[in-house]
Amino acid sequence: MADEFDFGDKVPPSFDHMDGETKGFNPGLIVLLFVVGLLLIFLVGNYVLYVYAQKTLPPRKKKPVSKKKMKRERLKQGISAPGE
Repeated sequence: MADEFDFGDKVPPSFDHMDGETKGFNPGLIVLLFVVGLLLIFLVGNYVLYVYAQKTLPPRKKKPVSKKKMKRERLKQGISAPGE
């Protein structure tokens, strides 16, 4: 029964290439670097577009104030609205 588990000098095939040095990059590391790179490009691109838009686009138009609100503001300030 003891000689059933006697492997001797045989090396399992999955560990055959491991001779102390690794060859190539870890695939997980490559995927991680790729995803982080894409995210970084996306964020930097958005920032550049935002800065460009702030410099080149005209300021937004303000909404027109309704007559009702203008009347209410004048009454608060003590100025009577015309026609009253």
